[in-house]
Amino acid sequence: MTVEVRVPALGESVTEATIATWFKKPGDTVAVDEILCELETDKVSLDVPSPAAGVLGEILAQEGETVAAAALLATIAEGAAGAAPAPVTVDPKIEQAAAVNSPGAGPEVPAARADVENAPSAKKALAEAGLSADQVQGSGRDGRIMKEDVAKAAAAAAAPVAAAVAAAPVAIPRAPVPADDAAREERVKMTKLRQTIARRLKDSQNTAAMLTTYNEVDMSGIMELRNTYKDAFEKKHGVKMGFMSFFVKACCHALKEVPEVNAEIDGTDIVYKNYVHMGVAVGTPSGLVVPVVRDADQMGFAAIEKKIAELGIRARDGKLSMAEMAGGSFTISNGGVYGSLMSSPILNPPQSGILGMHKIQDRPVVVNGQIVIRPMMYLALSYDHRIVDGKGAVTFLVRVKDALEDPRRLLMDL
Repeated sequence: MTVEVRVPALGESVTEATIATWFKKPGDTVAVDEILCELETDKVSLDVPSPAAGVLGEILAQEGETVAAAALLATIAEGAAGAAPAPVTVDPKIEQAAAVNSPGAGPEVPAARADVENAPSAKKALAEAGLSADQVQGSGRDGRIMKEDVAKAAAAAAAPVAAAVAAAPVAIPRAPVPADDAAREERVKMTKLRQTIARRLKDSQNTAAMLTTYNEVDMSGIMELRNTYKDAFEKKHGVKMGFMSFFVKACCHALKEVPEVNAEIDGTDIVYKNYVHMGVAVGTPSGLVVPVVRDADQMGFAAIEKKIAELGIRARDGKLSMAEMAGGSFTISNGGVYGSLMSSPILNPPQSGILGMHKIQDRPVVVNGQIVIRPMMYLALSYDHRIVDGKGAVTFLVRVKDALEDPRRLLMDL
């Protein structure tokens, strides 16, 4: 029995992956769940385990090739003792005629079911086109997919892409570089992650009516509270008390008052979310990723700190799953850890808001008519003006500021 090896579910907004490495070659014996190859997506690296024990047959997607979700990667001869035989190439017209004219020949195939055996030539065509079987309408017996069906589906899928490419602005060619300068340059292909970061950020600028409002917060209240309880907090909960949990709680508090910042646009609808899945931007050696703390509005300080610490470690090790980066409703980005004093964060679509934290710096401020030195931080809220009005954005940021300057407000829901 032949078992198909397909690209696993890639997660929200991820449509393709690149074959990074094949760990097995045709004819190798494989065990169930043994890693066959590694895929590189625009967010994380993903291992593809063997769905069955047997012998690896033909590899249909080579290293460096880009494949779509659910695309066919290879086949496994289940339980075979030797190398799987190469697939026999059959003329699709002859094959289709045989299927129509000889209904009684061969084993019975269930009608209109996902386990209908497609034409061998169609399987290869599916892999080459980066399509899954459910994207193609079969014209053979019982919905069997033929090679011609794949060609039609690929052409239909390519039409809107071609139109989008034609409408896209033409890239400005690089200016000529003197030979002595060119000899000292190094050209490195962008990773899938970096390509996606570039594309999504530019798409965000092109799509959303993005605007940024600023404020500043006196961090002395949080710093005093943290210094008072940090040792007892770590002893009880086994995790250090950082600043991020205060910002997450303050944002959750403000999002309840200004729900449009926690909403998104879907066509001509506005989708309001009665939950807070907080994205926390994390810098990694390969680029920025945004793991999500789900239902952050229902978590306490300790649970938030533990989850952020766990996700941060997994992000730096490249072990985040797609599920851990999907479904965020609002994002916090902390440029202050790198020394940024002020910046305008870019929205993480389809979200409508992102809060930018910055460096804590002692500055002179006026308090009760007196000039004093206080640890101050600039805050920046970038928002989609299509859904969030200026009043709502300013109100949100003021509520965050109030909660951070007097953390007791969070306990009393003020």
